[in-house]
Amino acid sequence: MAAPHSPRKLAAGNWKMNGLTAALSELDALAARDNGCDVLICPPFTLLTPAVAHAGEIAIGGQDCHAAESGAHTGDISAAMLKDAGASHVILGHSERRADHAETDASVRAKAVAAHEAGLITVICLGETEAERDAGDTLRVIETQLAGSVPDCATASNTVIAYEPVWAIGTGRTPTNDEIAQVHARLREKLVERFSDGAAFTLLYGGSVKPGNASVIFDIEHVNGALVGGASLKAADFGPIIDALARA
Repeated sequence: MAAPHSPRKLAAGNWKMNGLTAALSELDALAARDNGCDVLICPPFTLLTPAVAHAGEIAIGGQDCHAAESGAHTGDISAAMLKDAGASHVILGHSERRADHAETDASVRAKAVAAHEAGLITVICLGETEAERDAGDTLRVIETQLAGSVPDCATASNTVIAYEPVWAIGTGRTPTNDEIAQVHARLREKLVERFSDGAAFTLLYGGSVKPGNASVIFDIEHVNGALVGGASLKAADFGPIIDALARA
């Protein structure tokens, strides 16, 4: 177990819009393992409650929430509803939400405040586009998103930061180790400047993490785990990633 003031290791799986009831057998397989580190699965909303029953020691989270506690918001779900369904975490600000639903840093921040008030741990996502990287704007973009998306009520206990370069998500491409190290070092620097427990925030890397590259990524300083998409859908793929993190 991590020391009280050290980041905890976390392997997080984002199932996105994938998974029917039969997919819970993959969760059974993960729950039966000796994982050796914290594991989080964020299934689609339809599977959230049954996933809790299958999870064992694995944490279950939502993939988004609304900033309001309740109201006339057809198709949305509140943080309190996630908590009531058994979730302990929620992913916020994923690039697919920012792009497909025009989410801004301000809206992500408002959702994070609501999630914290409901007792959820937030996994707040940041990441630059390929055009922004090519323009040399990666660190500026990341710093802006961090400042705008993470609320003042964030702590190392209620907030996880996930760096996911938009151009690497689902493409099979990853930044170089030096590029990942540069971003994670800057994230740590800014968190330490802003928060008294900034050194203890868990920092995840996400974007085409696979069994074949996980060990190398987890050896990078300030990488405390991963937010994994497609490779988290099958226990046979996600298990080796979890193992690599446990060994790191």
